[in-house]
Amino acid sequence: MNSVRALILGAGRGKRMRPLSDSTPKPLLRFQGKRMIDWQIDALIRAGVRDFVVNTAHLADQFPAQLGDGHERGITIRYSKEGNSEEALETLGGIAKALPLLSPDGVTPFIVAAGDIVTEFDYSRLTARADALTKGDADAHLVLVPNPAFHAAGDMALENGLVRRAPQALTFSSIGIYSPRIFKGVPAVRAKLFPWLYHFADLGRVTGELFTGKWRNIGTPEQLNEP
Repeated sequence: MNSVRALILGAGRGKRMRPLSDSTPKPLLRFQGKRMIDWQIDALIRAGVRDFVVNTAHLADQFPAQLGDGHERGITIRYSKEGNSEEALETLGGIAKALPLLSPDGVTPFIVAAGDIVTEFDYSRLTARADALTKGDADAHLVLVPNPAFHAAGDMALENGLVRRAPQALTFSSIGIYSPRIFKGVPAVRAKLFPWLYHFADLGRVTGELFTGKWRNIGTPEQLNEP
């Protein structure tokens, strides 16, 4: 099997991060002296990931200008440009558009992670799941976290290792690994990921795990400046 690649989501407008995001894409803003997207890239490198895709829309040209092609870090970074900020495809559409870059053989699973989170999650836990997804044991594996104060309603539940849509006792961390087979034929148009995930969860095809360590979703200027 080929090595697992990773998509880092960078196409969002970051409206809650205004006015900072008016001139800089949110993942390129610095948290504790380091670009948010670099927290993710470095963590994935530690897990052995060497091929990256970043989807872009809002102020898209700033990503390659700042990150380059990755060769200085011994990695490869490719970009999936979706248009301007008004043309961003949401997560499902963004994955569909980037799919040829994420899994060129149409078989190897890939990781998707948001570009605006900071976490101590060990991504090698996901790369270790790749074989199971390739064999068809599941279609996706998600990382869930306890509901944070800003999202007390939650997203989904975990029952005997399977993700369920209710009760929504946990929050999706925006970290997961996916089989490309569930995205084949999905059009590269604006579409949210959650309805798609719920569909496969209802079929018992989505596994998950609870992570209780450090996980920060950086969405506002105030959160950007928190210790």
